[in-house]
Amino acid sequence: MQKYFEAKRDSFTISTDPSRIDVDAICSFLARSYWASDRARERIERSLANSLVFGMYDGTKQIGLARVVTDFATFAWLCDVFIDDNYRGKSLGKWLMKSVINHPDLQGLRRFLLATRDAQGLYSQFGWAPLKNPERWMLKYNG
Repeated sequence: MQKYFEAKRDSFTISTDPSRIDVDAICSFLARSYWASDRARERIERSLANSLVFGMYDGTKQIGLARVVTDFATFAWLCDVFIDDNYRGKSLGKWLMKSVINHPDLQGLRRFLLATRDAQGLYSQFGWAPLKNPERWMLKYNG
């Protein structure tokens, strides 16, 4: 497995180096999201520590994130993807998704899952599609 991934474009960097993560910025964004507005900071910190995290930065400022929960062999779940509102419209989300799907440690997975309420257009550009057999999938929901 690769130690850390890093890509640069203009003043922007995508990095999987956990020492760069700005937990305050991530918590602030997630508090405004539709999917994690009630997620406690402790839970966010634990989720970041146990995932492959792609941070996006303008200089040292955290402006985006994609978190991948995976066994690095057969399955991954993409979640907590965001680009700061002030940076949208610059194709940074597409660059972030290209970085995620091309990461060497995420190649050869049998399934790569995600859930979104409103970004199907973005993700379909990178190969995601509705579940072929949704009747096979189950969810244990704990609130």
